[in-house]
Amino acid sequence: MSQTDVKAPSPVATFGATEASAVATRLRTTFASGRTRPVQWRQEQLEGLLRLLSEHEDELVAALGADLGRAPFEAWAADLRATGREVEDQLRHLASWMAPEKRRVPLLFRPGRAEVVNEPLGVVLVIAPWNYPVQLLLAPMAAALAAGNAVLAKPSEVAPMTSAALAKLLPLYLDPNAVVVVEGGVAETTALLEQRWDHVFYTGNGTVGRIVATAAAAHLTPVTLELGGKSPVIIARDANLKLAASRVAFSKFLNAGQTCVATDHVWVHRDVEQQFLDAIAAEVAKRYGKDPRTSKDFGRIVNTGHARRISRLLDGNGYEVALGGQVDVEARYVAPTVLRAVSRDAAVMGQEIFGPVLPVLVFDDLAEVTDAINAGDKPLALYLFTGSDETVDRVVAETSSGGICVNDAITHLLVSSLPFGGVGESGYGSYHGRAGFDTFSHRKAIYRRPSWLIDPPLLNAPYPSWKQKLVRRLF
Repeated sequence: MSQTDVKAPSPVATFGATEASAVATRLRTTFASGRTRPVQWRQEQLEGLLRLLSEHEDELVAALGADLGRAPFEAWAADLRATGREVEDQLRHLASWMAPEKRRVPLLFRPGRAEVVNEPLGVVLVIAPWNYPVQLLLAPMAAALAAGNAVLAKPSEVAPMTSAALAKLLPLYLDPNAVVVVEGGVAETTALLEQRWDHVFYTGNGTVGRIVATAAAAHLTPVTLELGGKSPVIIARDANLKLAASRVAFSKFLNAGQTCVATDHVWVHRDVEQQFLDAIAAEVAKRYGKDPRTSKDFGRIVNTGHARRISRLLDGNGYEVALGGQVDVEARYVAPTVLRAVSRDAAVMGQEIFGPVLPVLVFDDLAEVTDAINAGDKPLALYLFTGSDETVDRVVAETSSGGICVNDAITHLLVSSLPFGGVGESGYGSYHGRAGFDTFSHRKAIYRRPSWLIDPPLLNAPYPSWKQKLVRRLF
């Protein structure tokens, strides 16, 4: 299916507080019935997601292209296949994750058995962003379903074609009594946040994240916030510059820079700055040609409003353009751009860029970089290129971030055995793999004693000295 085959979504029907309450009640009734708890039901939902991704690959890729100008292969790899890998991991380990976990019992409380049982939280609200509208809706949904929850899925209205496609397809592959999709914008999301949920999972920016957390607090609802921030790259003097340039180019220009863990800016050692700038320019030419605007593999900014925001960032001073710099707001095009001689108070250093603009700063001593990172908000990701284990250990010990990649970028979020999430301003809570299952589960502690046991008198009053001495030995 081509991008021109994608039909514009129909207007969303009115959805307010009454409708939000009704759908929440419907999902809660389903969960209360016990329908979502059996392992077979959970497996069926995960298998349904895999079939959806496979059988409707062309439709979803076309929708992503229409919304984001995403190249077909990039759309498949970053949204569909990345999601499929997560779902496959959930299926592979589900039975073992659901099994009760035995715990040691102290001598004083024997005979007895202790265990931890993972039980579903209940009804989960998942609010997805527009930049990876398939992956960032379905991956947390998969974790919630694997944990045995009912789900209200809210796709992003900023990616309307993908939202419409998911709203149409999900009821065909998942249990419609336990999974509901609600489309719409701020009004619909506000109505949903007024309801009581058992967990809210939000991916997006910090401004809306605060609104989500505040609304959830009214019901004492736990929240996972997957936000973003200015994820830095450190390129040491001993770095493999060709590798660094390749990975930075990939992480920065994928999806036209609209990735929460994209390289936001680079700190490069002064002695190798020019070599890195030459290498990154070569990478851009190799990937997107002499004129990236004509490349079928370079995406577009999601809408003119975001393109205008990036253009304004480039209107300021405090940098030199080393590569690119062209902007066409109406065409939603921002060229792969590299800035050098960037001052720390330049506009591009004041906020997450979320576009294909790469500021490059130089350093002489690693402490300059770690101090700068620690002076700002904790980033969602930090990337380090070096051949020195000592340098790696120092950066790990002296900085805080959601995650770190060494001699790579972005790839850590594709390793399902690693939890993915932020810290501080970049969010809280995590998912992917077992971490996702745990996020949507309550780890219930259970202690059992046999019914035939006579109640031991050691812990009961009165407490003569001999009893105190014995209990102090045992307890």
